[in-house]
Amino acid sequence: MKTTKGNLIILYEDNHLIAVYKRPGDISQADKTGDQPLGDIVKDFIKERDHKPGNVFMGVIHRIDRPTYGVILFAKTSKALERMTVEFAQRRVNKTYWAIVEGKPKEKEKTIRNFLWKNQEQNRSYVVSEKKPGAKEAVSHYKVLSEGDNYSLLEIQIETGRHHQIRTHLSDLGHPIKGDVKYGAKRANKFLSIDLLAREVNFIHPIKKEPIQIIANPPDEKIWQDLTSGL
Repeated sequence: MKTTKGNLIILYEDNHLIAVYKRPGDISQADKTGDQPLGDIVKDFIKERDHKPGNVFMGVIHRIDRPTYGVILFAKTSKALERMTVEFAQRRVNKTYWAIVEGKPKEKEKTIRNFLWKNQEQNRSYVVSEKKPGAKEAVSHYKVLSEGDNYSLLEIQIETGRHHQIRTHLSDLGHPIKGDVKYGAKRANKFLSIDLLAREVNFIHPIKKEPIQIIANPPDEKIWQDLTSGL
């Protein structure tokens, strides 16, 4: 992990791709808030660092929720963006998440398979019957990595990328993510963050055709330190 100007943390970079550490509050791309997207921040940084006189290309490959932490990947060329978009669409990118949840799940390892429906007005997803119009199948796998007195650390992998999939699945399980009051957590975290970390991304490089692994460290907070100690 390398820290650069403006507290931007670059996890991986070459001529085609750049992965940075997303902090809670950062947005992946422009939205109705008008806040500057992380992609624009990275683009401005590269333009200044590399003394580029013209426009800098920065393509958004995927998104992670605003209150979360972790790896987010951008394309520095149109060819890389096109190929990585296909890789994500065809589910050839392996994404691993860590989440701190309330309580202790009875099943220490489980596959969750159901249907989710997004309420556009609420910006919230619900578990519904597959017959509901707009319902989409969602599949997540989790295993418990460690447990404390009141919280547990889970590792999650997703087969599908539905809206708020992990947050909805863990809430429906009865173990909402710490700080995620939208999905039933008892109390909010500071800075309106939730304890969900996009921990790892694995894929085949779109140009070099080499396997790439990018890992983000957990937040520097006591509860994360306690639950990840020894892992």
